[in-house]
Amino acid sequence: MRYLNWIIRVVLFIALLGFAVKNDQPVTLSYFFGFEWQSYLVVVLLIFFSVGTAVGVLAMLSSQLRQRREIAALKRQIRAKNKLADIDETQQLPG
Repeated sequence: MRYLNWIIRVVLFIALLGFAVKNDQPVTLSYFFGFEWQSYLVVVLLIFFSVGTAVGVLAMLSSQLRQRREIAALKRQIRAKNKLADIDETQQLPG
């Protein structure tokens, strides 16, 4: 399994390196008010991919935090019910 993992990494690295080498043409990005930015195509693609990934992670972060708070609250409720039923930590109420 360890060797398969390294083979996949090497193949992915070679594929991405080939993509970067074949897309080294300069491109110009034009924006409002005559602002222009010139860079290589692979750099522009990498930046937009990274920004898109960061936006996706930030969009999921709020729901992830809300779910963690809800799980913590439910665990506190279970502990309180077990304490009221006078059951120690090793025994749990079903359901």
